[in-house]
Amino acid sequence: MTAEHTEHTDTAAYTVVVNDEEQYALWDAGLPVPGGWRREGFSGGRAECLEHIERVWTDMRPLSLRTAGR
Repeated sequence: MTAEHTEHTDTAAYTVVVNDEEQYALWDAGLPVPGGWRREGFSGGRAECLEHIERVWTDMRPLSLRTAGR
């Protein structure tokens, strides 16, 4: 099975998680969130979650780096 095929047939539920450095990730909604991460509040299909992350994560630098110059 190709990665492209998997993306089109993926019907799993995902949630968007974020860590203290405001870095985002996609996580299987049925699994416990790993230590250091918390649910961001958006859930849905893989494509929907990735689109959400793309919209909200506009500065890829970790929070500590972004605030270091202040």
